[in-house]
Amino acid sequence: MNKPLLSLAFGAAMVLLANPLAHAEVTVKLSKLHLCCGACVKAVEGALEKVEGATVEADQDSGSAVVTAADQKTARKAIGAIGRAGFHGETDHAKLKMQDNSGVKAGVTKRLELVGVHNCCGGCNKAIKAAIATVDGVQADTAKPKSKTLVIEGEFDGLAVVNALNKAGFHVRAKGAAKEAAAARKKKAAESTEE
Repeated sequence: MNKPLLSLAFGAAMVLLANPLAHAEVTVKLSKLHLCCGACVKAVEGALEKVEGATVEADQDSGSAVVTAADQKTARKAIGAIGRAGFHGETDHAKLKMQDNSGVKAGVTKRLELVGVHNCCGGCNKAIKAAIATVDGVQADTAKPKSKTLVIEGEFDGLAVVNALNKAGFHVRAKGAAKEAAAARKKKAAESTEE
């Protein structure tokens, strides 16, 4: 081996020795996911198709999934992808949690349009409707199987609806919340480059 390559290899080894956790494989278990059928399991597993360096194995019987990722950053992306697929769960990792990115604020509202919910079948739809019905003041909802969008009407706390759906294993966002979050990140990035 020539000297420049040997120096490069030695330098890389020293970086890894100095921070052995930087590239350590991470395993995160998500529990309390709504997995009522094989299609739910396939949707969770399919959510990671575009997350390089991560895999997931979902178990319908326990309502859980185990994510294995190359590192914490990749695991965070994998958990986010499962959320975007419409599933919500609790993790067993102190630093890696499902984020509340619903964009819904606490307070009384009369109409709330939510998107991104996983609702592949009658079992999903029944669980969604049951979760929404636990919130005081809800009078109607448009949840139906095969639809990722639903509207809730009445006089209710919007965040209470999101929390009820999360507790039932479903992840949702207010319509337009993703665009608003992206615009806020872009504005923050522009402000930090101005300083």
